[in-house]
Amino acid sequence: MIELTKSFNTAIAILLTLFYLYQIGYLMIGLVEKHRKQQSAEHRLHRYAVIISARNEANVIGGLIQSLKEQNYPSELLDIYVIADNCTDNTARVAEMAGAYVYRRFNKTLVGKGYAMDYLFSRLSSEGRDDYEGYFVFDADNYVDPNFVREMNKVFDTGKYAAITSYRNSKNFGANWISAGYGLWFLREARFLNYPRMKLGISCAISGTGFLVSAKTIRENGGWPYHLLTEDIEFSVNCALKGQTIGYCDKAVIYDEQPIAFKQSWDQRLRWSKGFYQVDCKYGLSLIKGCFSPSRKGFSCYDMFMTVAPGMLFTLSAILVNLVVLFACMTEPAYIARLVMMESTGFIFRTIGAFYIGLLLYGAITMVSEWKQIHLSTAKKLLYTFTFPLFMFTYIPISACALVRRVEWKPIYHGSDQGSFIGQQAGKKATSV
Repeated sequence: MIELTKSFNTAIAILLTLFYLYQIGYLMIGLVEKHRKQQSAEHRLHRYAVIISARNEANVIGGLIQSLKEQNYPSELLDIYVIADNCTDNTARVAEMAGAYVYRRFNKTLVGKGYAMDYLFSRLSSEGRDDYEGYFVFDADNYVDPNFVREMNKVFDTGKYAAITSYRNSKNFGANWISAGYGLWFLREARFLNYPRMKLGISCAISGTGFLVSAKTIRENGGWPYHLLTEDIEFSVNCALKGQTIGYCDKAVIYDEQPIAFKQSWDQRLRWSKGFYQVDCKYGLSLIKGCFSPSRKGFSCYDMFMTVAPGMLFTLSAILVNLVVLFACMTEPAYIARLVMMESTGFIFRTIGAFYIGLLLYGAITMVSEWKQIHLSTAKKLLYTFTFPLFMFTYIPISACALVRRVEWKPIYHGSDQGSFIGQQAGKKATSV
């Protein structure tokens, strides 16, 4: 039993290390100083529509629309559309007063952002209002940097990308350890995942908000046919499978409001975890096959498979196997039981320790590299670096729960149209007009 246990633990450790080793390369690329030269070439200004799917977001949507109205981009080339989706508050009224075109949707059967977006694309097409070259997608709680559209347009103008994602910062990073955990994760995603992918010509992944999708892609897809609980990842996987490339623009910055209550965070991440399982079930085999495709498509499929693969679940399963072995060895002679216990408990503690140290290092590297983008005191930055692994460890029960629970889309309450970051940095209040 002792040899079998050792072999199992060694195999798990080697496999997980090999599967994710390529991300060390991403880390190295992300650590290289980004000397951003100002682009002097002229770029054609394209015509875009902004899509905001909102459910009871009257508190925040006015701030987003105002930040879009204040873009350093010709206003006649940027139309704003809001889908007031199953709203019971005055979201639609606030959006209309702020200057957006508003569509009201009431459907308690087809619930979720993907259905709302597909509904709007269908309406725009039927009304002859689909003469746009691209569509920006935002969540209602976002705030958009004044140069966001102009910077995204520069990347879009290359004509290389089916979609483009952006640099996602947080409005309320310093509210508590929960919002800081989210904020640090999204900064890591931008700096050490999407930025290296962009440099290598590999397809990036969109993350719910702050992205631009080409009108050509929407037409080819017949709208937005992505209705899993994580429709953003489903879209990203589809692009990889089709050999299409998602780009990244690190000069285009949005600010996102993160949950600060653990219950809301649990509900949101439970949906994400369930959505990842749905993507695994629906696209897992196709992604594995796609890994053997030539050129960059193959690596994009591999990268997406590693993104959606339930690595946390595999690790948890390995720990559970060792716990079972611990109980089973009680029937063995004392000296064998002692050896098995040492091996199994050692594996469990080594695994937990390695995960904590790994997450701490990733959090610390991200915090240092993005130091100027995180507007907190040094003391808070240090504190939230150490709480980041704890935030990530809460994914263990969430991932386990997502396996057995039926999960539905639940709205996340957002309480401010500014957020602590915006209030401190901009010095002005976003209001509806």
